[in-house]
Amino acid sequence: MFDLIPFGRRREDAFGQLVKSFNDVFSDDWFAPFKGNVMSFHTDIRETDKAYLVEAELPGFQKDDIEISYADPYLMIKATRKEDSSIEDSDRHMVRQERRYGEYMRKFYVPDIQDEQISASLKDGILKLEIPKKPNSRVKRIQIRDDM
Repeated sequence: MFDLIPFGRRREDAFGQLVKSFNDVFSDDWFAPFKGNVMSFHTDIRETDKAYLVEAELPGFQKDDIEISYADPYLMIKATRKEDSSIEDSDRHMVRQERRYGEYMRKFYVPDIQDEQISASLKDGILKLEIPKKPNSRVKRIQIRDDM
Protein backbone atom coordinates (compact mmCIF):
# COMPACT_ATOMS: atom_id res chain seq x y z
CA MET A 1 0.00 0.00 0.00
CA PHE A 2 2.36 2.78 1.21
CA ASP A 3 6.06 2.65 1.92
CA LEU A 4 6.55 2.13 5.61
CA ILE A 5 9.24 4.83 5.80
CA PRO A 6 8.53 7.79 8.08
CA PHE A 7 8.04 11.07 6.24
CA GLY A 8 11.26 12.66 7.61
CA ARG A 9 13.38 9.70 6.60
CA ARG A 10 11.93 9.71 3.07
CA ARG A 11 13.00 13.36 2.74
CA GLU A 12 16.53 12.53 3.95
CA ASP A 13 16.81 9.72 1.42
CA ALA A 14 15.66 12.02 -1.39
CA PHE A 15 18.19 14.65 -0.35
CA GLY A 16 20.92 12.01 -0.08
CA GLN A 17 20.12 10.79 -3.59
CA LEU A 18 20.23 14.36 -4.91
CA VAL A 19 23.66 14.92 -3.33
CA LYS A 20 24.94 11.58 -4.67
CA SER A 21 23.71 12.43 -8.17
CA PHE A 22 25.35 15.85 -8.00
CA ASN A 23 28.63 14.30 -6.87
CA ASP A 24 28.49 11.69 -9.64
CA VAL A 25 28.03 14.36 -12.32
CA PHE A 26 30.83 16.59 -11.02
CA SER A 27 33.30 13.92 -9.96
CA ASP A 28 37.03 14.22 -10.57
CA ASP A 29 36.83 11.69 -13.41
CA TRP A 30 34.52 14.01 -15.38
CA PHE A 31 36.90 16.95 -14.93
CA ALA A 32 40.04 14.87 -15.66
CA PRO A 33 40.50 16.17 -19.25
CA PHE A 34 40.61 19.74 -17.91
CA LYS A 35 42.97 19.20 -14.97
CA GLY A 36 46.21 18.04 -16.59
CA ASN A 37 49.23 16.82 -14.64
CA VAL A 38 50.06 20.03 -12.80
CA MET A 39 50.21 19.65 -9.04
CA SER A 40 50.82 22.19 -6.31
CA PHE A 41 53.16 22.48 -3.32
CA HIS A 42 53.00 24.23 0.05
CA THR A 43 54.33 27.75 0.42
CA ASP A 44 54.67 30.26 3.23
CA ILE A 45 54.77 33.95 2.31
CA ARG A 46 55.79 36.73 4.66
CA GLU A 47 55.90 40.45 3.94
CA THR A 48 58.31 42.96 5.39
CA ASP A 49 58.62 46.67 4.64
CA LYS A 50 61.26 45.99 2.02
CA ALA A 51 60.53 42.52 0.60
CA TYR A 52 58.33 39.46 0.24
CA LEU A 53 59.85 36.28 1.70
CA VAL A 54 58.66 33.01 0.15
CA GLU A 55 59.42 29.51 1.44
CA ALA A 56 58.28 26.64 -0.78
CA GLU A 57 58.41 22.96 0.20
CA LEU A 58 60.02 21.00 -2.64
CA PRO A 59 61.47 17.82 -1.09
CA GLY A 60 63.49 15.59 -3.40
CA PHE A 61 64.08 18.26 -6.05
CA GLN A 62 67.48 19.48 -7.18
CA LYS A 63 68.07 23.08 -8.21
CA ASP A 64 68.21 22.02 -11.89
CA ASP A 65 64.63 20.67 -11.56
CA ILE A 66 63.25 24.06 -10.47
CA GLU A 67 62.42 27.00 -12.73
CA ILE A 68 61.64 30.46 -11.35
CA SER A 69 60.39 33.16 -13.71
CA TYR A 70 58.80 36.60 -13.45
CA ALA A 71 56.52 38.12 -16.09
CA ASP A 72 55.12 41.33 -14.65
CA PRO A 73 53.14 41.01 -12.33
CA TYR A 74 53.32 37.19 -11.93
CA LEU A 75 56.06 35.16 -10.29
CA MET A 76 56.01 31.48 -11.26
CA ILE A 77 57.76 28.60 -9.51
CA LYS A 78 57.75 25.33 -11.43
CA ALA A 79 59.41 22.05 -10.39
CA THR A 80 59.57 19.06 -12.72
CA ARG A 81 60.17 15.50 -11.59
CA LYS A 82 61.34 12.89 -14.09
CA GLU A 83 62.25 9.48 -12.68
CA ASP A 84 63.06 6.29 -14.52
CA SER A 85 63.91 3.07 -12.73
CA SER A 86 64.32 -0.42 -14.07
CA ILE A 87 65.30 -3.79 -12.62
CA GLU A 88 66.79 -6.52 -14.78
CA ASP A 89 67.45 -10.14 -13.90
CA SER A 90 70.80 -11.89 -14.38
CA ASP A 91 70.07 -12.57 -18.07
CA ARG A 92 69.39 -8.86 -18.63
CA HIS A 93 65.66 -9.48 -19.14
CA MET A 94 63.45 -6.66 -18.00
CA VAL A 95 61.75 -7.63 -14.74
CA ARG A 96 60.26 -4.25 -13.88
CA GLN A 97 60.45 -0.74 -15.28
CA GLU A 98 58.74 2.30 -13.78
CA ARG A 99 58.55 5.88 -14.91
CA ARG A 100 57.20 8.86 -13.01
CA TYR A 101 56.69 12.34 -14.32
CA GLY A 102 55.13 15.25 -12.54
CA GLU A 103 55.04 18.99 -12.75
CA TYR A 104 54.44 21.14 -9.70
CA MET A 105 53.62 24.80 -10.24
CA ARG A 106 52.53 27.87 -8.31
CA LYS A 107 51.90 31.36 -9.65
CA PHE A 108 51.84 34.46 -7.43
CA TYR A 109 50.61 37.98 -8.14
CA VAL A 110 53.41 40.33 -6.99
CA PRO A 111 53.36 43.78 -8.61
CA ASP A 112 55.86 46.59 -7.97
CA ILE A 113 58.92 44.48 -7.21
CA GLN A 114 62.56 44.72 -8.23
CA ASP A 115 62.61 41.59 -10.38
CA GLU A 116 66.31 41.88 -11.25
CA GLN A 117 67.20 41.56 -7.54
CA ILE A 118 65.19 38.43 -6.64
CA SER A 119 67.41 35.93 -4.82
CA ALA A 120 66.75 32.21 -4.42
CA SER A 121 68.33 29.37 -2.44
CA LEU A 122 67.49 25.68 -2.01
CA LYS A 123 68.45 23.72 1.10
CA ASP A 124 66.95 20.52 2.57
CA GLY A 125 63.97 20.63 0.20
CA ILE A 126 63.03 24.22 1.09
CA LEU A 127 63.23 26.84 -1.66
CA LYS A 128 63.66 30.34 -0.21
CA LEU A 129 63.02 33.46 -2.27
CA GLU A 130 63.60 37.06 -1.28
CA ILE A 131 61.64 39.40 -3.53
CA PRO A 132 62.56 43.07 -2.95
CA LYS A 133 59.81 45.67 -3.29
CA LYS A 134 60.28 48.84 -5.30
CA PRO A 135 61.15 51.71 -2.95
CA ASN A 136 58.15 53.83 -3.96
CA SER A 137 55.59 51.02 -3.70
CA ARG A 138 54.56 51.82 -0.15
CA VAL A 139 50.83 52.02 0.44
CA LYS A 140 49.52 55.50 1.12
CA ARG A 141 46.45 55.80 3.29
CA ILE A 142 43.87 58.33 2.06
CA GLN A 143 41.70 60.08 4.59
CA ILE A 144 38.02 60.67 3.75
CA ARG A 145 36.88 64.21 4.33
CA ASP A 146 33.65 65.10 6.13
CA ASP A 147 32.75 68.18 4.04
CA MET A 148 30.01 66.87 1.78
